[in-house]
Amino acid sequence: MQNRSVRARTVAVLAATGLLVAGPLTATASAQAAAPPLVYVAMGDSYAAGSLVLPAKEVFTCARSAVNYASLIAKEVRPAEFRDVTCGAAQTTHFANPQPGIILGTAAPQYDALSADTTLVSVGIGGNDIGLVGLAISCVNLLPQGLGKSCKAANTAGGVDKLAQKIDAFAPTYGTVIEQIRQRAPHAKILMVGYPTGIKKGGCWPIVPVWGMDADYLQAALTRLNLRMAQQASAHGATYVDLATPSVGHDMCKGSSTRWIEGLIPSVPTNGLVPLHPNAAGLRNAVPTVLAAAGLAAPTKA
Repeated sequence: MQNRSVRARTVAVLAATGLLVAGPLTATASAQAAAPPLVYVAMGDSYAAGSLVLPAKEVFTCARSAVNYASLIAKEVRPAEFRDVTCGAAQTTHFANPQPGIILGTAAPQYDALSADTTLVSVGIGGNDIGLVGLAISCVNLLPQGLGKSCKAANTAGGVDKLAQKIDAFAPTYGTVIEQIRQRAPHAKILMVGYPTGIKKGGCWPIVPVWGMDADYLQAALTRLNLRMAQQASAHGATYVDLATPSVGHDMCKGSSTRWIEGLIPSVPTNGLVPLHPNAAGLRNAVPTVLAAAGLAAPTKA
């Protein structure tokens, strides 16, 4: 009788101190069983949509690729649900409002794809808000330096960098986007995906017909936009995904076997049909970086 009493007290002490194995194992199993299914929503502009990188899963409204980085990630990790609402030409205003199609149709507001069960959101946006493609086109000079107009000179006349001011004024919108996503998907991990490196220092005129000073100005604007995105992500509890660093050495100046972003001439061999945008290799090589930021790994194959 005394031995039973001692054993009972011992069990009680072990249970109270957490040394009984069954309790923690049961708790761990319960936690694993309660893990929510992966519900992934991809939002953003043409860089995220992989516009016209073939094969396409939607052409006329958003020019969305079937092999954009979000689709490749979904193929790897096999989420319970995947909603890709990335759309070419999207601005942040199209997150809350319908977007006219590139050729026809209308895209629903991208925020509509979010729900309380969403667990992962990737967002690539901002370039169209600041007029990045328009800036790049304005930097094109087919004649050697001195025989045309510099886009840097035009944007910094009077000692004021108008583009830098525009980027800085836009920056808080990133914070607003993060908070709006969190309201609709309170349990989601939010990835703010930056833009890749576009052009090397000094450019490569005439391969890409942008003067060296303007190439540096163009890349500096892209770097500034990425920096503001990263700052806002940090301030609002989201995760910034750096695509600029891994894409160094794969800019539009490189050859077809190396570049991840196209120049001014569309390229069939690299599957990059939209100028100044990622090609198939650029989208494919973004996947490991985004996966790592999400804390995900592809399931092991049997």
